[in-house]
Amino acid sequence: MTYFRRTIEEMSGYEPGEQPDSEANVIKLNTNENPYPPSPQALKVMQEMNGEWLRRYPDSMAEPFRQAASQALGIPQDWILVGNGSDDLLTMIVRACAEPGRAVVYPTPTYVLYRTLAQIQDAEPREIPYLEDYQLPLDELIAAKGAVTFIASPNSPSGTAVPGEMLDQLAMQLSGVLVIDEAYVDFAEENALDLVQKYDNVIVLRTLSKGYSLAGLRVGFAIANPTLLKGLIKVKDSYNVDAIACRVGAAAIADQAYKIANADKVKRSRAKVAQDLESLGFKVLPSQANFLLVQPQHIEAESFYQNLKRRGILVRYFKQPRLEDKLRITVGTPEQNEVLISTLIELYQ
Repeated sequence: MTYFRRTIEEMSGYEPGEQPDSEANVIKLNTNENPYPPSPQALKVMQEMNGEWLRRYPDSMAEPFRQAASQALGIPQDWILVGNGSDDLLTMIVRACAEPGRAVVYPTPTYVLYRTLAQIQDAEPREIPYLEDYQLPLDELIAAKGAVTFIASPNSPSGTAVPGEMLDQLAMQLSGVLVIDEAYVDFAEENALDLVQKYDNVIVLRTLSKGYSLAGLRVGFAIANPTLLKGLIKVKDSYNVDAIACRVGAAAIADQAYKIANADKVKRSRAKVAQDLESLGFKVLPSQANFLLVQPQHIEAESFYQNLKRRGILVRYFKQPRLEDKLRITVGTPEQNEVLISTLIELYQ
């Protein structure tokens, strides 16, 4: 006997990366957190938290954050919708746009939550394989005619970014909604914000989890034409962003100088770690995110993952097609990266 819909009974749920106890003595390079602390301005707001924030319901549209994001990014306030992390906004989009007979389309390998959300909604997930070099399969994506098409740029787990002109072509030719998931954009060379004003079917998603070091806070936001956002507002939870997250997030996004300085440090470390890994014989895919997708040589990737874990270093292994021989490694602090490289030399040289 089951109490669930057949779809829910038969599907596999999304499995987040391993989260060890905060007191565990590990180097955590498996879930793409920023290795640096959040903005001091954000921490100051948290330390000065008013108990009245907790007694009352929060602002239903997270207006303090919308105002701060509008000023920081030069976007009209009514073009911004805030969520409990960008995953909340992904859920709103699929809930509002997808159903049986209205497909959810995306290139693979990518963020597997897209598939999970489509299945929950009883919509068909149409997975279009990336080309071998992770170039976007543009014609196939257009031909799939999705009610929603998701493009993560930079993509996870590859770290590759889609050129702006290709996203422009996609937006122009799609009949459904194009969602450009820019979770890792703070470490990239370009973004797609200009497309939301050029096309009324484009949504750009951002998060404070990566560039702003606030993965534990859960704040993300969508940028799109207000007419498109109206449909998402209809299906969002009434108070989906809590009062603390709203105010701390507002302080963080206002402190652009701090975020940019930390992102620059991550990018410099990314280049050094890539060079060090290549010198040890690893194949490293060029990345515009805060992680690297690497292919170890002369040892299976899963064994590589287990050997590192036994030595207190967590990286991400995906047991799925095109990824079973690779690992995703988050860029840590210079000290953490040095431990990683010295451990690899000890293990495999």
